[in-house]
Amino acid sequence: MCNTENAGNELGITDKNHACNCGTSQHSETVARVSENALSEEYLVEGMTCSHCVSSVTEEVTALDGVESVSVDLNSGGASRVTVVSSKPVSVEEIRAAVTEAGYALVTA
Repeated sequence: MCNTENAGNELGITDKNHACNCGTSQHSETVARVSENALSEEYLVEGMTCSHCVSSVTEEVTALDGVESVSVDLNSGGASRVTVVSSKPVSVEEIRAAVTEAGYALVTA
Protein backbone atom coordinates (compact mmCIF):
# COMPACT_ATOMS: atom_id res chain seq x y z
CA MET A 1 0.00 0.00 0.00
CA CYS A 2 1.05 3.60 -0.48
CA ASN A 3 2.55 5.38 2.47
CA THR A 4 0.02 8.20 2.44
CA GLU A 5 1.53 9.79 5.52
CA ASN A 6 4.63 10.85 3.57
CA ALA A 7 3.33 10.59 0.00
CA GLY A 8 1.90 14.10 -0.16
CA ASN A 9 5.18 15.66 0.93
CA GLU A 10 7.27 13.70 -1.58
CA LEU A 11 5.38 15.12 -4.56
CA GLY A 12 4.41 18.50 -3.17
CA ILE A 13 0.70 17.67 -3.29
CA THR A 14 -2.11 18.15 -0.82
CA ASP A 15 -4.20 15.10 0.01
CA LYS A 16 -6.59 15.88 2.83
CA ASN A 17 -8.26 12.46 2.70
CA HIS A 18 -5.09 10.33 2.61
CA ALA A 19 -6.99 7.62 0.75
CA CYS A 20 -5.00 5.11 -1.24
CA ASN A 21 -6.34 2.12 -3.09
CA CYS A 22 -3.58 1.59 -5.64
CA GLY A 23 -1.59 -1.08 -3.79
CA THR A 24 1.89 0.23 -4.61
CA SER A 25 4.58 2.10 -2.77
CA GLN A 26 6.58 3.35 -5.74
CA HIS A 27 6.46 7.10 -6.12
CA SER A 28 8.31 9.43 -8.47
CA GLU A 29 8.66 13.13 -8.96
CA THR A 30 9.21 14.99 -12.21
CA VAL A 31 11.47 18.01 -12.08
CA ALA A 32 11.82 20.19 -15.14
CA ARG A 33 13.13 23.62 -16.01
CA VAL A 34 10.47 26.10 -17.07
CA SER A 35 11.23 28.44 -19.95
CA GLU A 36 10.73 32.17 -19.84
CA ASN A 37 7.84 32.14 -22.36
CA ALA A 38 6.09 29.09 -20.95
CA LEU A 39 2.36 28.53 -21.34
CA SER A 40 0.32 27.31 -18.38
CA GLU A 41 -3.00 25.47 -18.66
CA GLU A 42 -5.16 23.87 -15.97
CA TYR A 43 -7.24 20.71 -16.35
CA LEU A 44 -9.50 18.69 -14.06
CA VAL A 45 -8.89 14.95 -13.79
CA GLU A 46 -11.19 12.45 -12.07
CA GLY A 47 -10.22 9.22 -10.39
CA MET A 48 -6.93 10.01 -8.67
CA THR A 49 -6.78 8.99 -5.00
CA CYS A 50 -3.09 8.98 -3.99
CA SER A 51 0.46 9.96 -4.92
CA HIS A 52 0.87 6.90 -7.17
CA CYS A 53 -2.08 8.18 -9.20
CA VAL A 54 -0.43 11.60 -9.37
CA SER A 55 2.83 9.99 -10.53
CA SER A 56 1.05 8.08 -13.30
CA VAL A 57 -0.67 11.17 -14.69
CA THR A 58 2.47 13.29 -14.28
CA GLU A 59 4.60 10.73 -16.14
CA GLU A 60 2.22 10.45 -19.11
CA VAL A 61 1.58 14.19 -19.50
CA THR A 62 5.27 15.09 -19.05
CA ALA A 63 6.10 12.77 -21.96
CA LEU A 64 4.13 15.00 -24.37
CA ASP A 65 6.19 17.14 -26.72
CA GLY A 66 6.69 20.63 -25.30
CA VAL A 67 5.58 19.88 -21.74
CA GLU A 68 8.07 21.31 -19.25
CA SER A 69 6.35 20.57 -15.95
CA VAL A 70 3.19 19.13 -14.44
CA SER A 71 1.81 19.82 -10.98
CA VAL A 72 -1.24 18.26 -9.36
CA ASP A 73 -3.50 19.50 -6.58
CA LEU A 74 -4.88 16.12 -5.49
CA ASN A 75 -8.54 16.04 -4.50
CA SER A 76 -9.07 12.43 -3.50
CA GLY A 77 -12.67 11.50 -4.21
CA GLY A 78 -13.19 14.45 -6.55
CA ALA A 79 -11.66 16.18 -9.54
CA SER A 80 -7.97 17.01 -9.11
CA ARG A 81 -6.48 20.15 -10.68
CA VAL A 82 -3.59 19.40 -13.04
CA THR A 83 -1.45 22.35 -14.15
CA VAL A 84 0.61 21.82 -17.29
CA VAL A 85 3.42 24.22 -18.20
CA SER A 86 4.69 23.92 -21.76
CA SER A 87 7.03 25.64 -24.18
CA LYS A 88 4.40 25.46 -26.95
CA PRO A 89 0.65 24.83 -27.14
CA VAL A 90 -0.43 21.29 -26.26
CA SER A 91 -3.90 20.32 -27.48
CA VAL A 92 -6.60 19.16 -25.11
CA GLU A 93 -6.79 15.98 -27.20
CA GLU A 94 -3.13 15.23 -26.40
CA ILE A 95 -3.74 15.89 -22.70
CA ARG A 96 -6.86 13.70 -22.75
CA ALA A 97 -4.98 10.84 -24.43
CA ALA A 98 -2.15 11.05 -21.87
CA VAL A 99 -4.58 11.13 -18.92
CA THR A 100 -6.54 8.21 -20.38
CA GLU A 101 -3.30 6.25 -20.91
CA ALA A 102 -2.56 6.77 -17.21
CA GLY A 103 -5.97 5.31 -16.38
CA TYR A 104 -7.94 8.41 -15.45
CA ALA A 105 -10.54 10.73 -17.01
CA LEU A 106 -10.18 14.34 -18.11
CA VAL A 107 -13.24 16.34 -17.02
CA THR A 108 -14.83 18.23 -19.88
CA ALA A 109 -16.90 21.38 -19.55
